[in-house]
Amino acid sequence: MNVPADTDGTDSGGPEHPSASETAGHFLPAGTFAGKRVVVTGGGTGLGLEMSRGFAALGAHVIIPSRTEANQAAFLEEAQARGWQASGAQVDVREPDSVRRLADSILEEHGPVDVLVNNAAGNFVCPAERMSSNAWRAVLGIVLDGTFYCSKEFGKHMMADGRGGSIINIIATYAWTGMPGVVHSASAKAGVHAMGKTLAAEWARYGIRVNAIAPGPFESGGANKNLWPNEAVQERIRASVPLKRFATREEVAAQALWLASDAGQYVTGATITIDGGMSLGAGMMWEPGERVGRPKTGRSSEGGAS
Repeated sequence: MNVPADTDGTDSGGPEHPSASETAGHFLPAGTFAGKRVVVTGGGTGLGLEMSRGFAALGAHVIIPSRTEANQAAFLEEAQARGWQASGAQVDVREPDSVRRLADSILEEHGPVDVLVNNAAGNFVCPAERMSSNAWRAVLGIVLDGTFYCSKEFGKHMMADGRGGSIINIIATYAWTGMPGVVHSASAKAGVHAMGKTLAAEWARYGIRVNAIAPGPFESGGANKNLWPNEAVQERIRASVPLKRFATREEVAAQALWLASDAGQYVTGATITIDGGMSLGAGMMWEPGERVGRPKTGRSSEGGAS
């Protein structure tokens, strides 16, 4: 079983202004992104917020486009309190003209973008036979179309600038396994998975790296509400994870930061799975530590000679 890893606009991201050492940025050296400009779509809530905090704590100027200013408030307030460089912007990633205007305005106001994180997403559980066409289009529009429109517009600016850049897509492990109840999200994420590999191959000559992270279950108020709303469901999920716990937002966000940093500068077209071993099929045959193999009698289970 693989578990949806994304929700949109439902999680403020945790306690107000926690210690800076609690951001995902503490895994990398201070100043890792000093002087860099980073765009995180949907970067004001949930996992997007945690990635935004990590990039900002490491010196980047972080721009968080979203459809509503309300979803930007928590990060912008924290950034002001901490002295981080941060800006908000409005965009509907489903609309190519809106994305083009966003990319052009950021270039004009802040300069060329070094890192784009395609994080904007929407998800909910619904059996395929009950899913409306509007629900299908809404999720594919945000996840698949939005990722392409943003990659295209910001990618063109990276090409023109000549310094290259890094694009990171947020997908999920069910992009290649499928999962009941999320046919819209699984289909969209599978498309983004293929898109990222294609763009990585096409744009490598421009110095643009395109990678993805695929989280399994992680701690998120939005996911708790929409995907695993009670303790019984959460415990069943934990039992299926070899590490027997959910990831923290910081652990997931740290992988995006690493991919965008100079430490990942020779990595492109890759997908990092962050699921505590959930997709490995552990426990299908026996429990860890259980004795396995042929009997010590030297006889086969059918009674013949071993």
